[in-house]
Amino acid sequence: MNEQWLEVGDRIYVRRHESFDMNVGLVVGDGHCLVLDTRTSHREAADLIEAVRRITASPWTVVNSHSHFDHYFGNALFRPAEIWGHVRCAEEIEQYGEQQRANVIGYLPEERREELEEVTIVPPDHTFTAAASLDIGGRIVHLRHFGLGHSSNDVVVHVPDAGVVFAGDLVEEGAPPAFSDSYPLDWPATTAAMLDELPEQVIVPGHGAVVDRAYVQAQHDELVLVAELAKRAHVEGLRDVIKLFPYPEDVTRQAITRAFLQLES
Repeated sequence: MNEQWLEVGDRIYVRRHESFDMNVGLVVGDGHCLVLDTRTSHREAADLIEAVRRITASPWTVVNSHSHFDHYFGNALFRPAEIWGHVRCAEEIEQYGEQQRANVIGYLPEERREELEEVTIVPPDHTFTAAASLDIGGRIVHLRHFGLGHSSNDVVVHVPDAGVVFAGDLVEEGAPPAFSDSYPLDWPATTAAMLDELPEQVIVPGHGAVVDRAYVQAQHDELVLVAELAKRAHVEGLRDVIKLFPYPEDVTRQAITRAFLQLES
C-alpha cells in the first residue's frame, strides 16, 4: 500500500490503487479538504488516511461517487465528518450494503474475509438529487448527478478553479465499463450531458489512468453502440448481434441483461 499521489491540477490529487485499480480524489483548500471515495475496507481506509495526512492536516468532507462497495466501505473511519452522496446512494447502501458485503466475501481471497467482516457500513448523511456545491476551504466544488449510467446514483465532482472533473465510474480506463448494476440505455445520454456541461480537459475515471475529453467521447460512442445493439438484440435475438458489441462477451452479456431489464420494465 505505497501508492503515490498524482497532482492533476492546483492542489488536486489522484491516488490510483492496486486494489481494483481504483482512484481516490483529494481536493485541498485553505484549512479544509475533500476526499472522494473511501475504498474497500477499514484497513484500506486507514492506509488512505495516512496518505491524505502526508498532503494535508486539515479536516475533511467526504463524497461517495456511488453506492458500490469499493467506493464507500471505508466511510466509518472518516466520521464524524460530513459524507455526501446522491440520495439514492444513501438509500441503496442502507438497503443493499450487507448484501454487497456478503457478495464480496464470496469472491475475495479467504485471507481477506476478516477484513470485510469488520467493516461498519456507513451511508452518506448529506444527500442531494441533482446538484450541490461545497465550500472546501474557499474553493467551490460542485457535485452533479447527470442521470442513470453505471449506477442509479453516479456523482460527478467538478473543481472549476482547477479545470478537473472526477467522473467516478461513469468513465472507465484500462477495462471495459462495468455494466452489472447499470442502465445501458441511459448511460450514453448521461455521459453526453457531462461532456456538454463541463468543458474541462482533465477527467479522472473511477478506475484507471486519468484521461481527456477525447477519451471520454470515444467511450461515449461505444456506449451508444451498446445501447443500439442491445435494442436490436431484444428484437432479433443474440446470436447474430452479440459479435458486433465493442466489449468481450462476458461484459456484453451483462450489458444486454441490464438493457433487457430496462426494455421490459
